[in-house]
Amino acid sequence: MPPIQPVGKPAPLLALDGEDWIGPWPQDAWDALEDGAVLHFPRLRFALMPEELSLVARGLSVRQAKNISRDPDTGRLSGIAPGIATDATIGGMMARFAGLARALVLGIAPGYEPMLMKGRTSLRPVEIAGRPCADWRSDDTRLHTDAFPATPTGGNRILRVFANVDPEGRPRIWRIGESFEKIAAAYLPRISPPLPGTATLLRAIGKTRTRRSLYDHYMLRLHDMAKADQAYQTGSPQQEIAFGPGVWTVFSDQVPHAAMAGRNALECTFYLPPDAQRRPELSPLRVLERLTGRRLAAS
Repeated sequence: MPPIQPVGKPAPLLALDGEDWIGPWPQDAWDALEDGAVLHFPRLRFALMPEELSLVARGLSVRQAKNISRDPDTGRLSGIAPGIATDATIGGMMARFAGLARALVLGIAPGYEPMLMKGRTSLRPVEIAGRPCADWRSDDTRLHTDAFPATPTGGNRILRVFANVDPEGRPRIWRIGESFEKIAAAYLPRISPPLPGTATLLRAIGKTRTRRSLYDHYMLRLHDMAKADQAYQTGSPQQEIAFGPGVWTVFSDQVPHAAMAGRNALECTFYLPPDAQRRPELSPLRVLERLTGRRLAAS
């Protein structure tokens, strides 16, 4: 298939000064976040306790998955060999980070509070550069917008907060790409609707946790098509960012991003209904509905 044509400019990076998770943050940070900016807090730190620092510094072994993940409801960890001391220390660190991440988001966008839903928190201890991947779909060094095959959002936003906690201060290197609407407009004409009954079948056989909506179908295809398009990966407008030991947040379903290098990062995911935004029309759901001329959200 022919590649999409490079158009537009990379997503903006907005650096915000401050050392307190709750701010206060500038009024325009909220609008910038919804408009597709990456908000960077270079002076904000997530400080590790001595026992946490010791575990992270010596390296954590991840089983099968690339991350250690914490369930927000049960506190259960996955991706790491079980151990009472390790689980308590790492789980406590991740729970503490999730609380601060939520405070940061609500400090930026206080109107989200009634509708902001907690997702999983992860620790990413493995070096990205040179890490083997099962296939190109799981290669996070390729530019992509987030969409989850097994966890449909039904149109809800994916908002993520990251912190570089590497004890040696190695930067986490990202690439960020152009606007979501430009990518969607280029790829949508090549995406076929799902076959009738596909969503019901996937739910019945346990491939998805909930029923996949038309929105999720299109978002997954956009994710895959962008990752598979080498001309887009190398020729589209983009910029490289080195995140030192600070914090950043982004709507990762909206901003094309790729993680190129780095280890020992924390990440916390939140979900938000588009109508909870100050400007819902900027959400991927509303953009795709406008471009396709049909309702795509889960009913």
